[in-house]
Amino acid sequence: MSFSFSPGMGPRGAINQFGAEGKDGRFFNKSVVAGMLVFIRPYGRKIALGTLLMLGATSFTLLAPYIIKITIDEHIAVGDASGLTQLAFFLALCYLGLYATTAGQQYLLGRVSQRVLADVRQELFDHLQALSLSYHDRTIVGVTVSRVINDVAVINDLLTQGLISLLGDLLILAGIIVIMLTMSPRLALLTFAVLPLMALATVWFSYRAKGAFRQTRRSVAALVGNLAENINGMRVIQAFAQETAVENRFNDVNRSNRDANVNAMRLSFIFLPTIEFLSMLSTAVVLYFGGRAVAGDTVTLGVMVAFLAYVTRFFQPIQELSRLYTTMQSAMAGGEQVLRLLNTTPDVTDRPGAAEMPPIHGAVTLDNVSFRYRDDAPEVLHAVQLTIEPGQTVALVGPTGAGKTTIANLIPRFYEASDGRVLIDGIDVRDVTQASLRRQFGLVPQDPFLFAGTIADNIRYGRAAASHEEVVAAARLANAHDFIRNMPDGYETQILEGAVNVSVGQRQLLCIARAALVDPRILILDEATASIDTVTEVLIQEALERLMAGRTAIVIAHRLSTIRQADMICVVEGGQIVENGRHDQLLAQGGLYHELYQRQFMADDEPEEIGRG
Repeated sequence: MSFSFSPGMGPRGAINQFGAEGKDGRFFNKSVVAGMLVFIRPYGRKIALGTLLMLGATSFTLLAPYIIKITIDEHIAVGDASGLTQLAFFLALCYLGLYATTAGQQYLLGRVSQRVLADVRQELFDHLQALSLSYHDRTIVGVTVSRVINDVAVINDLLTQGLISLLGDLLILAGIIVIMLTMSPRLALLTFAVLPLMALATVWFSYRAKGAFRQTRRSVAALVGNLAENINGMRVIQAFAQETAVENRFNDVNRSNRDANVNAMRLSFIFLPTIEFLSMLSTAVVLYFGGRAVAGDTVTLGVMVAFLAYVTRFFQPIQELSRLYTTMQSAMAGGEQVLRLLNTTPDVTDRPGAAEMPPIHGAVTLDNVSFRYRDDAPEVLHAVQLTIEPGQTVALVGPTGAGKTTIANLIPRFYEASDGRVLIDGIDVRDVTQASLRRQFGLVPQDPFLFAGTIADNIRYGRAAASHEEVVAAARLANAHDFIRNMPDGYETQILEGAVNVSVGQRQLLCIARAALVDPRILILDEATASIDTVTEVLIQEALERLMAGRTAIVIAHRLSTIRQADMICVVEGGQIVENGRHDQLLAQGGLYHELYQRQFMADDEPEEIGRG
């Protein structure tokens, strides 16, 4: 599917196009958390151990100020040097335990975090592999990449560390409240006087942040989507000298992403200093009223010192909880999208109990086949009837958008027929597994695609276990051996990203070699000579003739010169086969094929005829 900006599209339009997503709006979405918790279950023991370490760290955090109180009141105040030494030793052990449990928790949860991160991304990638071509047709690559990389990362932070940190912070808060109320209820209540202000700040922040962090997820998806589209379309951009216009549109999307993140950070930068100010205000309250209480002998010095320590620790978890809130907002927004992707069902699936496809002979039948890309879309094929005998070469020709490629895509079941049946050797393709069916197909696309890796790796892509000799034999059949041999490292030459170090014609020859190596019974050729120079076209035509020998071949043809020798030519128009026969027969009928032929081959004679006149 192609996506492009309309001339007047601004940042908002770009976000809606590339970053569209649901608007759940909840701070804590139980279904999102439940759906993502599945990924941490395999690490339950490590998570449990991390939780125990967190409980240990919480205990040491609460214990240290209390030890200081006892040290001041029961030993320093009475000059007990022996007791002071003993408690100082215990305090040191307490801090050592705090260090060990905190470090152990962070290390353990960090390892679990990276494993969960890898597991979720692997699950997403596997699911993307299973989704039908129709999903990839309608989904922008950049948005999918954003889901797999950015959204998964923030969800992982919440699941593996955020929730445990939340539990630890809540326990510390509860413990400090109990201890402070036990030591001095009056001083504790004075300290907690700032809590209503903190509650108001939290409500304000929650209300504002609800949409702000969802907008950051949308904007980053839009940014990645726009970037991917522009990189893929760089040749067209430069060909039409649209660099400035594209830069301006990218700047709009980039600015929108910046503004969304600045807005979210601004809220945090207001909220966090507010919590810090309230913390300092509470410290001042403890100093003033605690100092007066110490002077009046109603509170011991040790209690006041402990209070000061607890006040500092009391607001630290609140600050951490506010940071966790921002993480949770992002995670809820990202989690909705990740789960939506994982819950997307493929349009084409194996039936329960689907059998393995037996070795194919090559007979193909389309029995009254109709097709539409979506339930709410119009039909693009209407009751198509087509029979292909084993070993026949059948060409599909017709105007652009007639349905040629759709017919070819239904045969290996890349799409599911809306009505009718597709049969291979009399077997309904829906009754066999997709993998066993497609393993016996070969595809040579119009736009040849090569993967990063060596030339040999690309040729043996469909048969990883093929020997070097088999790879060379396939390359010879495809007329690719000579140019491969002249490459810097021969068959071990690395294909660069985008295959920029081989020409389009050479890529096509490698694709033919790749198809030859799997020895398919049925070939699908999507105008393999399009946009190829004359010399390379001859090499490709020779290679294709050798490849098609003895195999059933479905050729999607735009250049009619390439299919004159086909056993049958099917003329497709308006989603139906309106003519079929051999080249000479169709010319003699004077129908649509004759018209297409005249357009392609007689137009070249017109200047000559005009010159003679």
